[in-house]
Amino acid sequence: MPSLLVINPNTSVSINALLQACVQGEVGKAADVHTMGARFGAAYISSEATYAVAQHAGLDAWAVSLSKQPRPDAGLIGCFGDPGLFALREGAGVPVGGLAEASFAEAAAHGRFAVVTGGERWRPMLMRLADALGYSDALAGIHTVAPSGAQLAADPQGARVLLAQACLEAAERFGAKAVVLGGAGLAGMAADIEHQLPVPLIDSVQAGARWAMKALRAGGQAPLATAATGFGVAWENLSWEMGALS
Repeated sequence: MPSLLVINPNTSVSINALLQACVQGEVGKAADVHTMGARFGAAYISSEATYAVAQHAGLDAWAVSLSKQPRPDAGLIGCFGDPGLFALREGAGVPVGGLAEASFAEAAAHGRFAVVTGGERWRPMLMRLADALGYSDALAGIHTVAPSGAQLAADPQGARVLLAQACLEAAERFGAKAVVLGGAGLAGMAADIEHQLPVPLIDSVQAGARWAMKALRAGGQAPLATAATGFGVAWENLSWEMGALS
């Protein structure tokens, strides 16, 4: 059975569990999913500083995983914002995707799309990512709600009411042909509110899982169990696990 490593670049154990359950539920018996959380950083990524640290934490989580088990057949960054995506692709030796990239691709297939997520400071970070991934023209707009993803996840019932209204407003305001509900902590909520929208609503975690299945089906032979690639850097004062991949 092919293996998928989901990297949660924050320190939230509850998000680890949510990612594991949602991604494994989406892929079913087609892949063995393992989620690895960050050993350091923030419990929730909500600013430029936490995003920057999350990039390091995600690379470290990848290195820790390789120190304990064979290289997976694919990797998925379980954060809407994909911190460390390009760096991890540089040395992973397997396909690596992220929740934002996967959901942007699905949404763009419908036409210009909008994004709804928690936390105002995510707006410029997501706009920058969309530009880097080539989705600037396809992204019609970003609508953020005041509560962070962590706060929304802590109050699922209230979150569904707030997010349904936000998604409806985003679709109408931006003339979007699809809306992305972004955030690992919001996994599964789209299914409960999509009937209230006149356009498709895309769950970023489910989109990430679907991307992973496509990558695994196209992957061919399983990779070697030992690390054959790395970051190509002689690190100083970093974890021994990252040093082993230099």
